[in-house]
Amino acid sequence: MNIAIAGGTGFVGKHVTKALIDRGDSVYILTRSPEKFQNNKHVSYVGWLHDEFLPEQHLPKLDAIINLAGDSLFGYWTKTKKDRIYQSRINATYAIIDLIRNLPEKPEVLINASAIGYFGTSEAKTFTEHSEEHGNDFLAEVTEAWEQTALQARSCGVRTVLARLGVVLGEEGALPLMAMPFRLFAGGKIGSGKQWVSWIHIKDVVGLLLYAIDHHNVDRTLHLTAPSPVQNKELSHVLAQALKRPNWFPTPRFLIRTVLGEMSILVVDGQKVLPEKAMESGYHFHHTTIDQALSEIYN
Repeated sequence: MNIAIAGGTGFVGKHVTKALIDRGDSVYILTRSPEKFQNNKHVSYVGWLHDEFLPEQHLPKLDAIINLAGDSLFGYWTKTKKDRIYQSRINATYAIIDLIRNLPEKPEVLINASAIGYFGTSEAKTFTEHSEEHGNDFLAEVTEAWEQTALQARSCGVRTVLARLGVVLGEEGALPLMAMPFRLFAGGKIGSGKQWVSWIHIKDVVGLLLYAIDHHNVDRTLHLTAPSPVQNKELSHVLAQALKRPNWFPTPRFLIRTVLGEMSILVVDGQKVLPEKAMESGYHFHHTTIDQALSEIYN
């Protein structure tokens, strides 16, 4: 198969690219700076997001497009940072829609990254793909706009999957930041520890993205979370065990909010999100429990 990936040089993108190559697919990485990379037998780098680039002229007939592009959420959320978070996602997705419209033959599917932040935060509710309400905080607003932009691909006859990512656990991303206090012997739960963490191992992120490519019945929202979300206090306990560090120092919420500002919503609050579609459709998770996932990463 021929697969194009936007955001293919990031943490998730690198893992997805490797998995596609390993199964014999050809990968086309959409990038602003194709001159920085060397094409090889399996991967080609195609310029986009600049007026001088015409990616539709350098791509073969595509079977799928995966859009993972977007500015990192990590960093103090100044107005400028929030603008980058929002505009990077919306502009990249609009560019994907334009690319699809300009392709003489349309791909079968667009898989567009999204986030479980769509739902806002809650300690009491459980969200599945059938949950329709969305939050009213910054991340929820960004995610809703992001998804609505991606759904324009459907007007071109392209199956569109909104891949709502939970907290991705792997060697990069959120986990190293979460682990740092424990490595410094200062780890512990945050606040009451009751906030939910809907996590997923990087292997299952890759697995579900490839599953969505291959299974034509997967459409619209798809939750990329493990079937067993945990509360922060349990995550802290298991993470401390995995790192062989104490779990002694609870961190007050007000301190996190003071240090991180609005970005603290990623740490202090959460939501319980279940991958109902994946479970019902027969996807086999590599890691279903948090202790299993962290043990694999750290051992």
